[in-house]
Parts: sequence; C-alpha cells; structure tokens
Amino acid sequence: MIVRAELSGVRSADLRVNVDGEILRISGVRRVPSGVEVRRLHQMEIAFGRFERELRISIPFDRDGVTARLEDGFLSVVLPKHRPVRRKVEVETE
Repeated sequence: MIVRAELSGVRSADLRVNVDGEILRISGVRRVPSGVEVRRLHQMEIAFGRFERELRISIPFDRDGVTARLEDGFLSVVLPKHRPVRRKVEVETE
C-alpha cells in the first residue's frame, strides 16, 4: 500500500513519519519562507505552522519495511504487504 500526501513547502528535515501499531502518523512544520515578510494575505491555500495527521491502517503490513520519500512536494509512504511466516511443524509420535 502507498500513502501519498501533498506537503508543498515542507522540508524533509521538518517532517516526521512514525508507525505505532496500526497508526501511521505524519507530522511536521511548514515554515514561512525566509526573507519574506508577510504583512497581509488576500488568500492563503496552505497554512504555515505545525501539522499532524494520523491514519489507522487496517490491513496487515510489514512495520519494519516501511519507507518514506519526499519528492516535488509529495510524500510517499510505502507500507509493504505483511508476508505470513511459514514454518514446518514436526509431528510428534507417541
């Protein structure tokens, strides 16, 4: 499964991705661009400041194999499918 989030203006250093059980948590901060003095805004589509989103992932996935990549303002979090562990069970005799 891939979770994609649009995070334009967020630097990877200001971004955190955590997995806690079934919860995928994406948090960070979108900073006001340096050298820009904002006095008044006519319209603002994306707010600056801290943010956090939590998603409950209800399908089994490999928590140790989760990867995240921020590219061109989009975060992609890959949650690899959980592979069942197969093992041979010896049958005991009396």
